Amino acid sequence: MTKGGMESVEVFTSEGKGRGLKAQKEFLPGDVIFAEPAYAAVVFDSLTHVICHTCFKRQERLHRCGQCKFAYYCDRTCQRAAWLNHKNECSAIKKHGKAPTENIRLAARIMWKIEREGSGLAEGCLVSIDDLQNHVDSFDEEEKKELRADVESFLEFWPPQSQQFGMQYISHIFGVISCNGFTLSDQRGLQAVGVGIFPNLCQANHDCWPNCTVIFNNGKIELRALTKISPGDELTVSYVDFLNVSEERRKQLKKQYYFDCTCEHCKKQIKDDLMLAVKQGEGKPSAETVKEVIQFSKDTLEKINKARMEGLYHEVVKMCRECLKKQEPVLGDTNIYLLRILSIASEVLSYLQMFEEAADYAKRMVDGYLKIYHPNNAQLGMAVMRAGVTHWHAGLIEAGHGLICKAYAILLITHGPSHPITKDLEVMRVQTEMELRMFQQNELMYYKMREAALKNQKIQVMPEPSNETSPSLFHKKE
Repeated sequence: MTKGGMESVEVFTSEGKGRGLKAQKEFLPGDVIFAEPAYAAVVFDSLTHVICHTCFKRQERLHRCGQCKFAYYCDRTCQRAAWLNHKNECSAIKKHGKAPTENIRLAARIMWKIEREGSGLAEGCLVSIDDLQNHVDSFDEEEKKELRADVESFLEFWPPQSQQFGMQYISHIFGVISCNGFTLSDQRGLQAVGVGIFPNLCQANHDCWPNCTVIFNNGKIELRALTKISPGDELTVSYVDFLNVSEERRKQLKKQYYFDCTCEHCKKQIKDDLMLAVKQGEGKPSAETVKEVIQFSKDTLEKINKARMEGLYHEVVKMCRECLKKQEPVLGDTNIYLLRILSIASEVLSYLQMFEEAADYAKRMVDGYLKIYHPNNAQLGMAVMRAGVTHWHAGLIEAGHGLICKAYAILLITHGPSHPITKDLEVMRVQTEMELRMFQQNELMYYKMREAALKNQKIQVMPEPSNETSPSLFHKKE
């Protein structure tokens, strides 16, 4: 079954998993299997005034809708493109007196589209909104309470002159949003800025070691091949970050998406030994010591999160150093608790412009990640890129250029050459290559020129550390 630009995939019934997607032809790493615009999408409540409500790009100056004073756009082009989806919302916000939460706004946009087009198959969609999973029957008491509150708020917001829907159908739509909402990121792919519903993408089943990845690029999501895929192969994506032992990933998947993961990596606990590695050899630590250090790491990570929320970055660095002192004699180089602390330390130290120490931690983090992640993993690519930039800032041009080239090779597959972040990386790659040649010809002259250049220009300040390593695939209300 194919439809509107979706000729290369088909929906099939996957044993024990319900529906899934299957390749109709061969794909190579980096191929775009399909690109899909959102059926409906909204900007997060906290970012409505800094992100364009049409293309989801972050802009310095946005134009505000003169009618509802709520929606913001890059320019007239984005505003005109939004009008079909914003028209009903605009008058409803004016009547209601204020905009409701992102969940209510998304549900309303879906219902207005159904009112306009009916709930059958939309153009280019393999399944209808009615056929998407809602998992409402699996909700626990807390989730049911939230659902009731959302339905009540929706009914207060929904205009009486619009088509009226039954309570069960409204609950279905909220259930669909809860377990199928896809996180949209800004143009750099670094921050989660909104949530949308993409019916075709929803059909792709999860695998902890998938053969596809999903990237938000230029207003559409792209399903991209990570490995060679043959006709008839199931297309899979990962709903969660791989950097967690199989038991933890399974718990997270059960809690958020209501299924038991049966992928090879979970069944055989592949890579769990690396993620829980301890120091080997003569001074091998006792099980008791390992347990203590892991507990200390967990406690420290909680304190670090709190300090980061409050912007106490020097405090974060101090806690990371203390934790590393305890971890280093006990935990192996690929232990996830060690890697988490190294990641935070390198990011925060870069922000504080303490680049040499940051580069040392970033290098160790990348070495660990390379042994754990799939070689074509978007999170790995982004981490290697950050490490490359940190090394460049530290004046370590050879290592910096090497890491930037490695990141570029990964991102060409996961993001593609037209993605803004890949384009940025290409510029960096060319620049560091030129600097490296200069460095190899005359080291002393290179450092003198670098010093002069840095005096004349402000060092590019690293982005403020965020609590999200990178936007997760599906948006789940915490």
